Amino acid sequence: MNTFFATLALSLLPTTTLSELPPQNSDSTKNILSKEKNDDSAKTAPTFSFRPTGRLFFDGAVFAPNNDGFSDGVALPDTRLGGTASYGKFSATIMIGYGMGSLSAKDIYIAYNLDQHNSFRLGYFIHQFGLDSGYTSAWRATMINPTSDSFFKTTGFNLGLRYVFDKNDIFIAASLFTPPSGLKLTPGQRGKISVGAMQRFAWRPFHSPGEIAQIGFSSLYQTPEHTILLSENGESKVSKGYFDYSANFPTLVNNVTLLKATVNDAKGLVKLSPDILLSKDRFALESQYYFMNVSRNGGLPSYKAHGVYAILKGLIIGDRCYSYSHGTAAIASPGKGTLEWVLGYDYTKASDHKAGILGGISNDYSVTLNYYLNKYITCRLRYSYTTLRDASFAADRNQNIIQARVMFLF
Repeated sequence: MNTFFATLALSLLPTTTLSELPPQNSDSTKNILSKEKNDDSAKTAPTFSFRPTGRLFFDGAVFAPNNDGFSDGVALPDTRLGGTASYGKFSATIMIGYGMGSLSAKDIYIAYNLDQHNSFRLGYFIHQFGLDSGYTSAWRATMINPTSDSFFKTTGFNLGLRYVFDKNDIFIAASLFTPPSGLKLTPGQRGKISVGAMQRFAWRPFHSPGEIAQIGFSSLYQTPEHTILLSENGESKVSKGYFDYSANFPTLVNNVTLLKATVNDAKGLVKLSPDILLSKDRFALESQYYFMNVSRNGGLPSYKAHGVYAILKGLIIGDRCYSYSHGTAAIASPGKGTLEWVLGYDYTKASDHKAGILGGISNDYSVTLNYYLNKYITCRLRYSYTTLRDASFAADRNQNIIQARVMFLF
């Protein structure tokens, strides 16, 4: 059939006569058609590839005062090894982490890229909620997660399905998920699973190097978590709904609780988060606000918490302007040989006196220097001053932390 159409097309050329055409079964015609077929196959046939990935954090820190859970020292808080295999429009990633003496699952998912603007991801990974979810822990300019982000669990790992639309001025992500307990416990062990949905929207009228402007809004709804309770006679029953929220002081060398709130008799929760990103040449400003409302059964008052962080950063040497990362709707990491300064502030209010839950109120002030030696190695130095008050589980306190990190990423 291909030979017939090729011959027909050639016969319709007005400047060519039949006597000038090669015979239909000649070697030259067969070679031409064979080459076209091979070229088409080369363009459409998917290929398999595998790329190993990993990271290593080496942290050291000193604390003042050096007591109540804090001790100067060094740690390997995050070591990961894995890889990504791809075949055509499909890919799969497996990443296993080791930190503080224990193994844990990190990214484990299958992805499908429908086209260059639409993609799906299924598995265990960090879903898109707010501006800070556009950065992995490896590329976070403040070195440590903002306390608000940690407390509200907006960049934690969840098991679920995500869709992303990324084109021109619009970025949209939508997910259905269940919390990380779904990876560790069966539904029978939990009694009743918690499920939720979240979305992130970002509008970026400017997203070229040196000129970035973006506003975003995220929302989330989740049903409460449950567990199995055993009575004295051995019978099991499903517990009432609850939510646990907490955040540590901003360091990975010591694990000391900064905020903690347990909401019992929970019916469901809603999280809302607007954010903004601005950048001009060497400077950038990022900010995100968090609000959470947990409704409760039995006429109990709802639990409300909120927080906000703001980051101002600039380039000293190396790159002369910040660039934009389309796939994450955030600022891209600077290039090699770049020195960057970062000023950060975070306020988180986890106490709600009306609900009778005093999870604490924290303020965190920080300054960070980042040197991007090359695409594999980054060095960070951070000072932070953190305060805690109005917590039922701890006395008011403040903490000075100086910490450094050498990061190897591939």
